[in-house]
Amino acid sequence: MRSTPTSSPVPQFLLRSFKNSKSLCSKPQVPNKPFSSQSPLVADNPDDNTNPNFPEKITYDTHFPGNPTGTESIDTHLPSPRSGPDNLTQLNVINTLLSHKDDPVSALKYFNRVEMKRDFVKSVDVLCVLLHILMGSSNDRCHWQALNLLRLSNSGYSGPTSVVLIDRLVQCAERFDFDLDSRVFSYLLDSYVNADKINDAIACFSGLIERDIVPSIASMNIFLTALVRKNLIDEAKKGYNKMVLKGVSGDQATVVVMTRVCLKEKNPEEAEGYFRDAKARGIELDAEVYSTVIEAVCKKPNLRMACELLKEMRDMELIPLENTYTTVIAACAKHGNMVEALRLKDEMVSCGKQINVVIATSLMKGYCNQGDLSSALNLFDKIKEDGPRPNKVTFAVLIEGCCRNGKVDKAYELYTQMKDMGIQPSVFNVNSVIQGFLKARAVEKAFELLDEAIECGVANVFTYNYLLSWLSKEGKVSEACSLWDKMVSKSVIIPSVVSYNNMILAYCKVKNMDRARSLFSEMLGKGLKPNAITYSILVDGYFKKGDAENAFDVFEQMVGGKILPTDYTFNIVINGLCRVGRSSEAMDKLKKFVEKGFIPMCLTYNSIIDGFVKEADINSALRLYREMCESEISPNVVTYTILIDGFCKSGNVDLALKMLNEMRNKGLEPDVTTYSVLIDGFCKRRDMEIAYKLFSELLESGLSPNKVIFNSMISGFRKSSNMEAALDLHKKMINEGVPCDLLTYTTLIAGLLREGKLLIAFDLYSQMLSKGIVPDMVTYTVLINGLCKKGQLENARKILEEMDRKSMTPNILIYNTLIAGHFKEGNLKEAFRLHNEMIDKGLIPDDTTYDILVNGHFKGKKSLPGASIA
Repeated sequence: MRSTPTSSPVPQFLLRSFKNSKSLCSKPQVPNKPFSSQSPLVADNPDDNTNPNFPEKITYDTHFPGNPTGTESIDTHLPSPRSGPDNLTQLNVINTLLSHKDDPVSALKYFNRVEMKRDFVKSVDVLCVLLHILMGSSNDRCHWQALNLLRLSNSGYSGPTSVVLIDRLVQCAERFDFDLDSRVFSYLLDSYVNADKINDAIACFSGLIERDIVPSIASMNIFLTALVRKNLIDEAKKGYNKMVLKGVSGDQATVVVMTRVCLKEKNPEEAEGYFRDAKARGIELDAEVYSTVIEAVCKKPNLRMACELLKEMRDMELIPLENTYTTVIAACAKHGNMVEALRLKDEMVSCGKQINVVIATSLMKGYCNQGDLSSALNLFDKIKEDGPRPNKVTFAVLIEGCCRNGKVDKAYELYTQMKDMGIQPSVFNVNSVIQGFLKARAVEKAFELLDEAIECGVANVFTYNYLLSWLSKEGKVSEACSLWDKMVSKSVIIPSVVSYNNMILAYCKVKNMDRARSLFSEMLGKGLKPNAITYSILVDGYFKKGDAENAFDVFEQMVGGKILPTDYTFNIVINGLCRVGRSSEAMDKLKKFVEKGFIPMCLTYNSIIDGFVKEADINSALRLYREMCESEISPNVVTYTILIDGFCKSGNVDLALKMLNEMRNKGLEPDVTTYSVLIDGFCKRRDMEIAYKLFSELLESGLSPNKVIFNSMISGFRKSSNMEAALDLHKKMINEGVPCDLLTYTTLIAGLLREGKLLIAFDLYSQMLSKGIVPDMVTYTVLINGLCKKGQLENARKILEEMDRKSMTPNILIYNTLIAGHFKEGNLKEAFRLHNEMIDKGLIPDDTTYDILVNGHFKGKKSLPGASIA
């Protein structure tokens, strides 16, 4: 955008007054009288800067000579300068220069010679005379020499101010009858910019505008560009506005500069305004202007306008720059308009331009954001084969996209390809893959990658924090501790507040509050300031351990430390109180929190309603539900599920169904948990008809029953002595991939043994063991009770021996069952042996035991109390 010193004739508007102007300068006009050697070189008052003959005090003598037009003051021959004051005075030098007014080359040669002399004193007047002589030439080389003179003159640390130079140039032109060429002022402005004297350039520009002298548009563009590079945005805008006030709108380059100003300020609307203003003023706009404004509208973002401007360019037969296409395609892809992005890509290719790596990467990111990973990978394969070569950003986009879409193996494959291509993975790439492995529960691979990152020196505190966070949430405290030790052993990695928060959470998860509090103290000792999350984790940990007193101590410490509790903290306190059975107190706390600015949400009310339900205070739960609705806080599915569960557990299944209808009337549909509590409620009442109806309704709504629902249904059918239906549900469970647990098998075995179907029961028992499910005391009790009832005392003994091999001590109920079985068979000796064995193992016989031994029966009861599962 910088122009050469050569230029065409100066437009009229660039300079308001030229030859013999009487008003170019605000200073008094220099008297037009002969100058003699007797004239004083210094004014009477050395501080009077208004005197036009006052010399600059830095290094320049600014005294003006008189008009050397007489023959007695002009030497017609070019003198050879000699050492001595007579020949190198300002008067002689200026007279000599003026004698070669029509021979700029000779004048310059003379100046160059005298400038080397020790006795020569640099003068603004001499400089101004020489500049006018050079600018009066038709030789472009002389104009270049004028520019170079100004650059040399302004490159040092001392010299006249810009305003002095402007005024002297004007005065010199008037006094010695030079045609005033506006280009000299443009060169003056350029010289300050070139010397990186931006403050002098600003003063020069202001001085020119104030004197009604307007530099060339090219010089003003150079000046504005320099201001933008120095981040002097306000000055650039002021300069532009001064131009406009003088009737100068600028050109294409001016529009580009001002648009860039707006982009720097992140103000795309104003950038668009400059563009529209330029069009309205009739400035001919080129491809660079369009490219810049397209970049601006893409940042708004206004993709429709960006595409319209691109079309407008083509209609004007302007060829869009590669960067223009890149900007619009990237913006379209970023904002999800892949159809337009791909259309523009094809258009670009049809114009003979090849897509670059930025466009390819932007399209891949667009695909990944839409979940279309296959298209992203296909494009990647294409550019690997045809170009352009993928870079670090390309790999980062794809690796993150693969991890986000659950394709961590592909992400790791790309990570490996990246290294094979000689591109060093960044910590961002490493952290993306580690997060992907953790999400896929491939923990070993995550730790292998961590070791690799440590070896390469890439791992940072965020890398460790991702792993610590996962381990903490999983309750894997020992693994978290090992990782912590590894982190702190690396002196380059300093644990952050987040690191400590993760470790404190890990200990809170396993209710080791002493160690959690110790880490909290360590954190303070190292000068780290705990945040609201730190305190919230500790408060929650204490409440979950049932220690409300310490929970409130931490909360008070938080408030005392000027750490403002967040909504998350307030909800933890309320939920914690409800968890420890203090729901009424939670209500009181809620009122106090509201006074402090806390705005309760649905979650807040759900915690308290759930607390009342667990305390069997269903009336208080309903009262709070109504208060919630009156406060215009909409209940959600969880709210209704809690209330339905409370009604079911209190035996009010009819009210539970009414609440279900109310929920539906408000446009909410029950989820799996809602159906679960309803089905369980009806199963416990042995109302399997409604329970099965709800089960069918769940399937019809497109939901999939979980293990809890299947277990409730199986238990309900067992209690209703419908083992055929229970076994059918078990088969359905297996077919649908729902894992059976210990409760499933124990319930089925109990029902089958009660019906005397021992073979099927033990087949299920074997199936259970083959799946690695370990029997508990309830399972063994069910097995032994069922076998004893059917006279299978030998098999019952084998079960007892199995328990002994597993170091499980049978409970009183098992011994009572066995003793009763042997009494029934008349084997009193074995019955009493079992009694003695029971005592030897530290078990104290209960009333049932003695009743069996004394009377040989259970007071008419058909079975031992508690000998089967509920």
